[in-house]
Amino acid sequence: MEDCDCLKIENQLCFPLYACAKEVVRKYKPYLDELNLTYTQYIAMMIMWEKKKTNVKELGRCLYLDSGTLTPLLKKLEAKGFISRHRSDRDERNLIIRITEKGEALKQQAVAVPKKMGACMDLEEDEAKQLYHLLYKLLGKIRPEEPDSREAV
Repeated sequence: MEDCDCLKIENQLCFPLYACAKEVVRKYKPYLDELNLTYTQYIAMMIMWEKKKTNVKELGRCLYLDSGTLTPLLKKLEAKGFISRHRSDRDERNLIIRITEKGEALKQQAVAVPKKMGACMDLEEDEAKQLYHLLYKLLGKIRPEEPDSREAV
């Protein structure tokens, strides 16, 4: 029988990545419930708070999400009044997304979330920075067409 150690879950990098991601998103839930946002809506709003206006393609690139995932997400954010969507006058295929006043006001509530989440993680600052850089390095290897250099946390 051949050696199957490579199939043991404790030998997989993908498993702790998956489990950590799932647990981190679970930790976000009570804070995001206060904002009436899911995690994916929250990360979309982070881009909107930064850019104010973008298009679906650029938002998808920033979030590593496809348009099939973004379309229902953006419809829900629009229904909540946080963003508006409209077609570009120059190119009907280009869907423009803008943050609304209500969406901008939500930023003031959301500003507490990163600090609350930081308190949930028992990592030293240098450990958090190292993990951050390693994860973006891995993303850059997996999706080399995407930028892999990000500002330090």
